[in-house]
Amino acid sequence: MRRTLQFVLPIVILAVFGLTIRMIINSKVEPERRRFAPPSPEVVARPLQVEDFQITLHSQGAVRARTESSLIPEVRGRIVSISPNFQEGAFFEKGDVLLEIDDRDYQTEFTVAESALAQSELALLQETARYEQARRDWERLNPGTEATELTLREPQIRQARAAVASAQARVETARLNLERTKVTAPYAGRILTKSVDIGQFVTTGNELARIYAVDYAEVRLPLTASQMDYLDLPTIYRGSNPSIENGPKVTLSSSVSGKTYSWEGRIVRSEGAVDTRTRQLFVVAQVEDPYGKTVPGRPPLKVGTFVQAEIAGSTLEDVVVVPRKLYRENRYVLVVDGESYLERREVDVVWENDSSIIVRSGLESGELLCLTDVPYALEGWEVVANLETEGGHDVMVADATAPERQRRPSAPTSESYPDTVLSQLGEKMPAELRDGLISAKTANDWSKLGPLMRKISEWAESNGEKMPPNPWAGGRPRS
Repeated sequence: MRRTLQFVLPIVILAVFGLTIRMIINSKVEPERRRFAPPSPEVVARPLQVEDFQITLHSQGAVRARTESSLIPEVRGRIVSISPNFQEGAFFEKGDVLLEIDDRDYQTEFTVAESALAQSELALLQETARYEQARRDWERLNPGTEATELTLREPQIRQARAAVASAQARVETARLNLERTKVTAPYAGRILTKSVDIGQFVTTGNELARIYAVDYAEVRLPLTASQMDYLDLPTIYRGSNPSIENGPKVTLSSSVSGKTYSWEGRIVRSEGAVDTRTRQLFVVAQVEDPYGKTVPGRPPLKVGTFVQAEIAGSTLEDVVVVPRKLYRENRYVLVVDGESYLERREVDVVWENDSSIIVRSGLESGELLCLTDVPYALEGWEVVANLETEGGHDVMVADATAPERQRRPSAPTSESYPDTVLSQLGEKMPAELRDGLISAKTANDWSKLGPLMRKISEWAESNGEKMPPNPWAGGRPRS
């Protein structure tokens, strides 16, 4: 008996101890789990406004004179005098004498021509007197009959008149040659290069200098076909004036001694051919009085200066201007919807430059554009939108931690994915999974929906059921 008790008693003690532990475990109260929701990140937002936007076209080119020509003498001779303005870079006015050629030979020719004219005029007077005398003698001796031309000396008088006209022409030529010994400026301009100097013998056809006018400066500006679409220029047809009145405004800028200066001008014409190599068309901008001191402290716009050009293009109406850095993947921008969730919005860009994109459609006036650099660009992320101040707001960077509280993006159909699963598999799946899915969907608790969907997927695979296609695969709707 005693041996039996020694054997049974430990077994009973262990059984009682085990039952006690099981009762304690079964009576344990499950602690309530509380899901921590981090605070929503703050973003800076700007209300969008629909406005008109004037396109600015950018180009570049080198300055050239509107009029440039070679100064060539019309008479030959030795240069005896030059003007102080006959120097490279010097200015001159219209009619200024730039240099003088030795005129002594031309003075002699002029004197000889005048002498020949006087003799011709004397011969004409004599022939006129003979003509009158012959006419009177014929009428006295042969009244009532017609005299011949030779009788009246009409050929001789015509010859005398022709001699006078020829002598007058020689005098005029001699006078012109005498005047041409003084080479004058054809317009107000500047010396580009000079090829002669005092004491040098020149003949007709020799280039004395290269000169250009200073009334206007011109710049050839290349534009692409897409840029030409946004430039308001009239079409030029045969027989019409190629010049453009009140053409688009142009601002030319160039750096001189480390400072940037600008000049205002206008487009005055477009060239008639497209460059076969670059497929560009050139327009010509014109600046009035480039060498005048019109703006204190601004240097003249010299020929050969390389300038950047900003051309006033067409005006786009009812568009939205968005900073270029907010345009993601060249496809969409982020907006904050009425429920304070981020939303990707694809936009139709009609124009863009280095700083902005111009949106024709996809954004509405009054919507909040997210200015904050949001990591991951998560759609459906709940945020706190702070409006941009009047002075502007630097683009801030949101916390790079992926959000735990995130609203799923809208499905591409009117029915959500949980509703689709319930409608197709709700009657077949276990009640525990179905009730849990309904509860999580109603509460919009996406932290529970994920695990539930994985369990439902495992159940469907093990039971030979086919899950509906998931439009949210990858975290956002499929395009």
